[in-house]
Amino acid sequence: MAVYDYVALDTLGKEATGIIDADSPPAARRKLRDHGLFPQKIKEVKEAEAGTREISLRGVLGGTIEMEVALATRQLAVLLEAGMPLVEGLGCLVEQVESPRLRKVLFDVRERVSQGSTFADALAAHKRIFMELYANMVEAGESSGALEVILFRLGDFLESQIRLKNRIKSAMVYPCVMMFMGSVIVIFLMGFVVPKVSEVFDQFQRDLPVMTEVLISTCDFIRAYWWLVLLLVFGAVMTIRQYKKTAKGRRWWDGLVLRLPTVGSLALKLSVARFARTLGTLVQSGLPMLTALDIVKRIVANAVIEEAIEDAKKGVRKGEDLATPLRASKVFPPILIHMVALGEKSGQLESMLVKVADSYEEEVDMTVNTLVSLLEPLMVMVMGVFVGFMVLAILLPIFDLSQAVG
Repeated sequence: MAVYDYVALDTLGKEATGIIDADSPPAARRKLRDHGLFPQKIKEVKEAEAGTREISLRGVLGGTIEMEVALATRQLAVLLEAGMPLVEGLGCLVEQVESPRLRKVLFDVRERVSQGSTFADALAAHKRIFMELYANMVEAGESSGALEVILFRLGDFLESQIRLKNRIKSAMVYPCVMMFMGSVIVIFLMGFVVPKVSEVFDQFQRDLPVMTEVLISTCDFIRAYWWLVLLLVFGAVMTIRQYKKTAKGRRWWDGLVLRLPTVGSLALKLSVARFARTLGTLVQSGLPMLTALDIVKRIVANAVIEEAIEDAKKGVRKGEDLATPLRASKVFPPILIHMVALGEKSGQLESMLVKVADSYEEEVDMTVNTLVSLLEPLMVMVMGVFVGFMVLAILLPIFDLSQAVG
């Protein structure tokens, strides 16, 4: 069954817009007439069109489907808190959201709920939009009768994750622009300037400095065998990607990332912040610890940490507290373990985990800013060395020629 955007006139001649599901455009028109509306325009909402529209506009302006989901979650929580039934609340969201893709998904969720499905099951049918954590928290909210409270917590969680992502992305914009511009300059010099200068030097048939010989030989090699260089780079990248898809390769890569200086520390802080924030939110929402750990294990995005969480889950199943297996893994930092142990003893594990997440997210922000501030002069220095080497390699034989002529 397809979903259609429509523009119609009601019995008073006023324009009405919205969406409706039907098997075909004629069926949609009949359905609208049955509701007392006279269709003027009907257009099917397609996934491809939605994706294109979001890339062209929201992608440029910084909006994403994640932000749309976070905003819709908070709006639904407000509507439910005001006493509106769930189906009507979902109907209001369908009319308000701007993303055609999300509108179509919410329409399907509303239809499933109106037909007797639970809200959590309806969300679980759209895993590309609503992650497992979302559906499980909603299920806990439905079971406990506090769905609006859970939705507020979900909105806070999603917004905090989006803010963290955006801070990291915005911090990396300048280094990426610098790297791109530097690469363009080097490619231009090696591809166009050096070959022209090399032809001039060949006419004088004089011995060239070592730097110039190295530069010309490198340029000649790249010009003659650029396809081989690209093939080797492409082959290496594809080999690593395929190896990373295996369990052994993924664990090797994730372990390598954690061992890298500075970058490994940043990756660990990111994973710990995600672990603490997600686990705290899930436990605070009423999910059992084992279920919460199972969900968290699938979203930390690091095989080494996933193994540590699996071991912790086994320990909790045996009756141990959470801090003991986390400490035994030797993966998680001491501050997290101490806060978890303190939270378990005081009965405030959820709040302790949230505090740890706040602390590590701030550390991630500071670390990223520090790295960027170090990257900027480092990249300028590296590009200066490359360009300086090329300029010297070109100027040295010119000086020699001018002296010989003089």
